[in-house]
Amino acid sequence: MGGCGGCRTDCVERPLSRALRRLGGLVGAHPWPFLLLPVALSAALGAGFAQLPLREANDIEGQFTPRGGPAKTERRLVQERFPTRDAQHFSAPRLTTEGAFVAFVVLAHEPNLTLLTRAAFAELLALDAAVRGFRADGLAYAQVCARINGTCSSPNPLLSAVGNDSARIEALLPNLTFPVWQMRDFLGTFLGGVTVDPGPVEDQSRPLRGAKALRLFYYLQEDDPARREASLKWLGAFLQRIPDELASLNLTSVRVAYFTSISRQEEFEKNGKEVVPLFSITYFLTIFFSVISCTRLDCVRTKVWAAAFGVLSSGLAVLSSFGLLLFCGVPFVITVANAPFLILGVGVDDMFIMVSCWQKTKVKDTVKDRMADTYAEAAVSVTITTLTDVLAFYVGIATSFPSIQSFCIYTGTAFIFCYIYNLTFFGAVLALNGRREESNRHWLTFMKVSTETQESRGSAYNMCCVGGSYDKSTGAEFEHPMNGFFRNYFGPFLMHSWTKVFVVVLYLGYLGSSIYGCTQVKEGIDLRNLANDNSYVVQYYNWEDEYFKQYGPRIMVIVTRSILYWNSTVRADLENCMASIENSTYVNKYLSESWLRMYVSIADKMSLNIGDRRSFIGNLPTLFQVNPAAQWDVNFTDLEISASRFFIQTVNVTTAIDERNLLEQLRGLTAECNIPLIVYHPAFIYFDQYLVIALNTIQNVGIATGAMLLISLLLIPNPLCSLWVTFAIASVIVGVTGFMTFWNVNLDSISMINLVICIGFSVDFSAHISYAFVSSERPSMNEKAVDALYHLGYPVVQGAISTIVGVVVLSMAATYIFRTFFKIMFLVILFGAAHGLIFIPVFLTFFGFCGRL
Repeated sequence: MGGCGGCRTDCVERPLSRALRRLGGLVGAHPWPFLLLPVALSAALGAGFAQLPLREANDIEGQFTPRGGPAKTERRLVQERFPTRDAQHFSAPRLTTEGAFVAFVVLAHEPNLTLLTRAAFAELLALDAAVRGFRADGLAYAQVCARINGTCSSPNPLLSAVGNDSARIEALLPNLTFPVWQMRDFLGTFLGGVTVDPGPVEDQSRPLRGAKALRLFYYLQEDDPARREASLKWLGAFLQRIPDELASLNLTSVRVAYFTSISRQEEFEKNGKEVVPLFSITYFLTIFFSVISCTRLDCVRTKVWAAAFGVLSSGLAVLSSFGLLLFCGVPFVITVANAPFLILGVGVDDMFIMVSCWQKTKVKDTVKDRMADTYAEAAVSVTITTLTDVLAFYVGIATSFPSIQSFCIYTGTAFIFCYIYNLTFFGAVLALNGRREESNRHWLTFMKVSTETQESRGSAYNMCCVGGSYDKSTGAEFEHPMNGFFRNYFGPFLMHSWTKVFVVVLYLGYLGSSIYGCTQVKEGIDLRNLANDNSYVVQYYNWEDEYFKQYGPRIMVIVTRSILYWNSTVRADLENCMASIENSTYVNKYLSESWLRMYVSIADKMSLNIGDRRSFIGNLPTLFQVNPAAQWDVNFTDLEISASRFFIQTVNVTTAIDERNLLEQLRGLTAECNIPLIVYHPAFIYFDQYLVIALNTIQNVGIATGAMLLISLLLIPNPLCSLWVTFAIASVIVGVTGFMTFWNVNLDSISMINLVICIGFSVDFSAHISYAFVSSERPSMNEKAVDALYHLGYPVVQGAISTIVGVVVLSMAATYIFRTFFKIMFLVILFGAAHGLIFIPVFLTFFGFCGRL
């Protein structure tokens, strides 16, 4: 945002103004090259969109988890030490990734009924048979399923127990205990909404009375490229056919929600297609608003064509910048799809400034001189807008989230093209429009019209066919009525003493609410939000949260190096480490799994010698005979055990805060241990975002704020006013962050983008108010504030509304990413405009003289 005020600084403003004055004169004298060259350049660079399919990078893990997260390093270590064999000895808790799978959450048809009935299991068996019957390109489920001892892994222990006879569930029920049914069966992740007989917490054998929900997991092979490719084909066929298959089963006793390992990714990639029609609506709305705001009743002086081509200039900037970056190989992430909406809204802002400055030039001057004056007056305003926005976005490139980096690179580069095209392409349009005005031609027919009204023709004729009037006293066009509104009504009203008191009280209420909201902000992106609101995965996530949150991930505790397991002292140290981990508030110590504890117990019972290296390693086969799965938890040779792992069961990990606290607790406990331990679960890849998102945000905001302060000091020649600009930046950021909480927006990689945007917009709104305040020649503080609002009020309103219009259609999107972008942009613009038009003008009058140095 900006105005045409004239604060002169020798080091920045005057050289810039002189340079742009020469450019403006050149554009005014020779507009056609400046019009056609940007169009040709855009056409050439736009060819880069042919590279779009190759540049799309919508891998959720790659884009929405921090680059270099600790869990990614831990995963590589686990994969090296404990390779999986899905086709031979599959074990879900031992997976190093999420796996390839189909999952169902099944609920009783009536909410208060149990699933553990003959009728429900009859339909479960029918569902199981349908899944096993799916084929894709000749591949049957039996060919791609993960296997244990030569047979496909069971989707649920109870389904295996009943076999093909659904009536057996009723016979089994008296013998079922929860969460542990038998030593090898953990029902905590398979049954939800359970009712059990009362008993002590440590009793893991309480009789099970009923369950409202049940989960089925059909795992597929993925431990080599060929098997993974086959599994992906089968999953693709499954997703296409499962809706019809469920309808054909005609289930009456159960309700079913389904999900696959590729569902989240596929649904996420669909989001980009939803945005295409929204962009066309945005383009129309922006053109409509720009035309309306630049329309005059004078058929010659109206700026309809300038407004329309001003919007086109932003469109060309998007085409050029995106095409260039696609040519350069920059990844195109779904978050970048938000950028055109923002660029379109913000890009027309400079157009409003240039139109405003053009209208203040002398009508009788030549087009060349008017363009030179326009560019000279708009120089600082247009440049500061671009500089602050580009800096804000390029600072965001320093983040560790690739999705944010891509967004910031594309958007920052687009703003550079907006600046260039506004000074060339739009300037040429303004010059050609000036030539039309100079010859007093109608804006639509381009026919010359009379400048004098003709009473005999009627008012309609005079309105449509007479034009070219201007203010004879100033030699410029008549000022827009909104400028008069800010000078004659809004400004004086704001300077009343009682209005100032109200503004102060309003600000204190805003600040208090914002600070409270900041203390309640939630961190991290909920993965369900990457899917469309109407997606089938949302129902699955909702039921999973409702019925299966009691028991969280089953986590590996890994001894990463060789230690002397046969030394009783070392075993005691390891046991102490495990005990401290099991005493975590998020761990149920009665559900741990330790091959070493079992081995020691077996050795005691069988009087085996495990007190030296040879006997300890030599007797391991005895352990594996009793518990075959343990052999996949010990990486050993005849000489040493290079690594081993144990398992702990987490509980009550229900919120993002719990996930962060769990990760911090467990990593802290392992770091304190004198045994080389790490903890790992595939979900930790996503949990890592909680540890860096706040730090990244603070870092980016801090760097960008410092850069904005430097710009303010250069362009506003008064340190006190520069500090007010910095204050406004901090105030808007606090407000947006706080009110995010009230609008159910988390601090995640999506909202973090917008907090960086806050900085640029805070400067756009507030720096220029201070700039105009300093430059005003009025004698009193109140008059300076009114004068600043007179010059800047309408451009600020135009810029704010154009930006809101640019993103408002995103509020209709059925996707969290786009709705969040709208919400935060709305808050940024609302609070930024409130600071620029209300708070800063009032506060500047309170704290002494703020004139030019």
